[in-house]
Amino acid sequence: MAVAIEWSWCQDNSRRISQTCYLLSSNRKYSEKHEWITIDGNIGTVGVSNYAQEALGDVVYVQTPEIDQTIGRDEEAGVIESVKAVNEIYSPVSGKVTEINESLADKPSLINESCYDKGWIYKLELSDSKEVDSLMEEEAYETYLKSIH
Repeated sequence: MAVAIEWSWCQDNSRRISQTCYLLSSNRKYSEKHEWITIDGNIGTVGVSNYAQEALGDVVYVQTPEIDQTIGRDEEAGVIESVKAVNEIYSPVSGKVTEINESLADKPSLINESCYDKGWIYKLELSDSKEVDSLMEEEAYETYLKSIH
C-alpha cells in the first residue's frame, strides 16, 4: 500500500507530516521496514514510523515481544493489527527485550496518536551496537520514503 507524505516546516522548526508536526530527532534511526530506534547507552527504544502508522490506519491491537526475549536483527518482534491490515514488527537491531510499552495493551491507538513518543513498542539491550550504524538517519529515511512512491 502506498501512502503519499507531504513534508513542510512547522513554526517550531519541526516537520509536518500530513496534519501533525513531529520534531526531528537527530538520534532516531530507521529501518527500510519502517521501524525506528533511539539509543540511550546500550538500550534501544523501538517503535514504528509515522509513515507506517498512517499506512496502517487505526491501530486496534499490538502484540509486543516478551521481556527477556532475544531478537535478532530483522526478525519478527511482534504484530500490529489495524482496521486495514495486520503487519509484523521487525527488530531493527539484535538484542534482549528489557521492557515493553504496557500502555499499548489498553490503548493501542497510542501508536497513531504519538508514534515517536508515547507509542513506542519495546526496549532492548543491544547485542551489537554497530548494527545501528547501518540504519538510516532521519533525512535518509525521508529520501527513502520518496523513492518508494
